[in-house]
Amino acid sequence: MYRAPVEDIAFTLKHVAGMQEAMDAGQLGDLSDDLVDAILAEAGRFASEEMAPLAQNGEKGTPLKDAVVTTPEGWSELYQNWISGGWNSLTGTPEYGGQGLPTMLSVATNEMWNASSMAFSLCSLLTMGAVEALSAHASDDLKNLYLEKLISGAWTGTMNLTEPAAGSDLSALKARAERNDDGSYRIFGQKIYITYGEHDFADNIIHLVLARLPDAPAGTKGISLFLVPKFLVNSDGTLGARNDLFCNGVEHKLGIHGSPTCTMIYGDGKFGETPGAIGWVIGEENRGLACMFTMMNNARLNVGIQGVAVAEAAYQQALEYAQERTQGRAPGWQGKGMSPIIEHPDIQRDLLTMKALIQASRSIAYSCAHAIDMADSAAERGEADVARHWRERANLLTPVAKAFSTDIGVQAASIGVQVHGGMGFIEETGAARLLRDARIAPIYEGTNGIQAIDLVTRKLSQSGGEHIAGYIDELKVIAAQVARKNSPEFGLTADRLNGALSDLSEATGWMLRALQDGRMVEALAGATPYQRLFGLAAGATYLAKGALVETGDDSARIALCRFCAENLLAQTAALRDAVMQGSTSLLGARAALK
Repeated sequence: MYRAPVEDIAFTLKHVAGMQEAMDAGQLGDLSDDLVDAILAEAGRFASEEMAPLAQNGEKGTPLKDAVVTTPEGWSELYQNWISGGWNSLTGTPEYGGQGLPTMLSVATNEMWNASSMAFSLCSLLTMGAVEALSAHASDDLKNLYLEKLISGAWTGTMNLTEPAAGSDLSALKARAERNDDGSYRIFGQKIYITYGEHDFADNIIHLVLARLPDAPAGTKGISLFLVPKFLVNSDGTLGARNDLFCNGVEHKLGIHGSPTCTMIYGDGKFGETPGAIGWVIGEENRGLACMFTMMNNARLNVGIQGVAVAEAAYQQALEYAQERTQGRAPGWQGKGMSPIIEHPDIQRDLLTMKALIQASRSIAYSCAHAIDMADSAAERGEADVARHWRERANLLTPVAKAFSTDIGVQAASIGVQVHGGMGFIEETGAARLLRDARIAPIYEGTNGIQAIDLVTRKLSQSGGEHIAGYIDELKVIAAQVARKNSPEFGLTADRLNGALSDLSEATGWMLRALQDGRMVEALAGATPYQRLFGLAAGATYLAKGALVETGDDSARIALCRFCAENLLAQTAALRDAVMQGSTSLLGARAALK
């Protein structure tokens, strides 16, 4: 069963992602080592002892009857215990009852929650996103009425974008809104794939719904965002009448069975005196997509940490199995009978690949969270240029944190099944559940292909390409430190890092020139291999950064860093070639798709 790797998480936060330096500089308020360690320790205890034991209950699904969803056994009580511990309010603004702690701590604890039970943890992920959107864009009246309950977790939030004919392309959206004389709106339409659109965790569910007004411009410029509660809320914060919306169906999915994925119906007259779900606009009319992207950016980083989390859970399970399962006699085995399969080099390769990729993706995700915290801290101090730098860093790392980490989640979970052999294909071991759960993460909150397009077409060109150049230079400084250390324990690490970062630099320059020259098709053809190249090069360099930290027990980190450099970084040259030379053959092979 999963045990939260609190020490690894704390080390990565403090010494790789940058939390220790920021705390020492007073950039994270009153945050201290003792407080960080206490939060992580208690989160690890809750995740390991209270959440993980109930994860398997989610496989029984979420039955729907008379528009009511019943969540798995024990989950509603678990949710109440979770919010009682203050976990939902970790990063919320103190003005509305939040603790005001850094994003880095939220991402770190979210790793533990999702490793314990990804399906359970999805509910809070959407609520946190709703808090972000309301905090940034809602009127004071809406904030005062809804934020405290959402930050505490007493009420939960959802994100309603997708429709049967409008998936990634929201210009096809058909949900409609009509103005009421009192400033409210009536919402009509159908939304699909709504995570925790209906459940029994909380008294109220606050839906954030994209819809179009009658006089709205065509396309995405005519989309507005509305707050539509399941139960209307009185001016004193008490619950009023049921709103005209309900769950019409729950999807039967490949994985995350304990998370109800709902089809929501708005305004068909099932509830309420007059058809139409009553809602209030968030921000300005026809500017809803900008509001929703605030929510989605938060969600994309946290989906990335889901990839790290599932990979970690799969690694722990595979490691335990490999230590117990005996088969054959590994070379050099001196024990009696068959050796544990962990003694076989091929199994060691599998497990080390999992562990290296987990630490690489964890470092990228935590570094993205660090950039968000540094941007917020600088903005509070009125340091506009510093804030812009860190905001651009967060922008750059977000698509990589989402896509690279979730690809790693699937890869690691698949390797985990392989390590189990035939037993991995049997449901009772739980290895298959992790693979099924992991598979959604590269799809939702913007597919990984969309993340690659975002990275290449929007994020590389920040500050005229100077930001990505500066970031690669920072990574090269770490590689140079490895070279200067000149330690035999690092083997060929410095050379391999320099090669990978050279590949990344060359591919980046090619991408920027392609965009400048208007060769968009060529750039898009190389976007996905470029994103993988970025993740491998950056992630391996972060492993080296951690290995350079002297704590008195560095051998394991150095060994893992060297394994990654000498066994996994050979891929970067091939990815560079795919970016720079693969478009002609890719586009020319269209005729083969028959």
